[in-house]
Amino acid sequence: MDTVPVGTVSWKRPPFSGEIEDGRLYGRGATDMKSALVSMIGAANSLVKKAHLLKGDVILAFTAGESANLLGARRFIEQGLKNEIGAFLCGEPSGLDLIIVEKAALWLRATATGRLGHVSGAAGINAIDVIHEFLGRLKGVELDCPPHPLLDEPTIRVGRIEGGSAVNLTPDHCIVDFDIRLPPGVDHLQIVKLVEGIAPENVTISILDFKPAIESLPDDDFVQLCSEVCTRHRSVTPAIRGVSYYSDGTVLLEGLSVPFAIIGPGDLGLSGQPDESVAIDNVLKAISIYEDVAVAWLS
Repeated sequence: MDTVPVGTVSWKRPPFSGEIEDGRLYGRGATDMKSALVSMIGAANSLVKKAHLLKGDVILAFTAGESANLLGARRFIEQGLKNEIGAFLCGEPSGLDLIIVEKAALWLRATATGRLGHVSGAAGINAIDVIHEFLGRLKGVELDCPPHPLLDEPTIRVGRIEGGSAVNLTPDHCIVDFDIRLPPGVDHLQIVKLVEGIAPENVTISILDFKPAIESLPDDDFVQLCSEVCTRHRSVTPAIRGVSYYSDGTVLLEGLSVPFAIIGPGDLGLSGQPDESVAIDNVLKAISIYEDVAVAWLS
């Protein structure tokens, strides 16, 4: 569930050990996303044991592939379960603060076409050189998006390059995949046109995926309820934040008008990092928070 590779940087503790030290549990996936799964299971277990009389169902939607293509969330929709969603509480890392907006994620691919050549003969057209030129132009692109009070600036990040078949052959094909994060309200097709406008002649742009931004307003009844519950269990009012990451909500909530919030025991910024960990106290508090939100919202 939403677990990325260990990476090449050495860990101080074995990444799958689950070691506990000074109140923190260490291991890959501890903050993102195992801690929230445990907290939600604990909350559901408590709801059952206490036999709360709720006016609706509590659905634990644990879906695979959230870090990539949202395969599990899309399957949830295919099974006809999307219309069961009346409110969406997500457990992505928030440090038990309250997140009410996440950026859109636009994944693009630039494909350069060259002409095969050999170092001892006709040089051909080097597709890697063409992509290199494109990346130089891409670095200078300014995304003129309206500012958002809870989000940082839009970003463009290159994630993967593939090209060439042998060291002594001129590559006739090269691709680069890159990620663009955008605030709510931006037409992603206009961004695609902007990128196409700076592409060299031998480069074509295609859309790999688009995950829309989602947002709740700070005065939304569900957001206010979540804030009150968090305050009660943390003895401090949670900060209202926005994040650059996306969640399953980007597809589960598309086309729906339902409240949305993220409260997670994991720490912002620790996802995918070496020595990833989570505070056990946050996990225990999250259990109570999830339970109380469910009871209050469905009473």
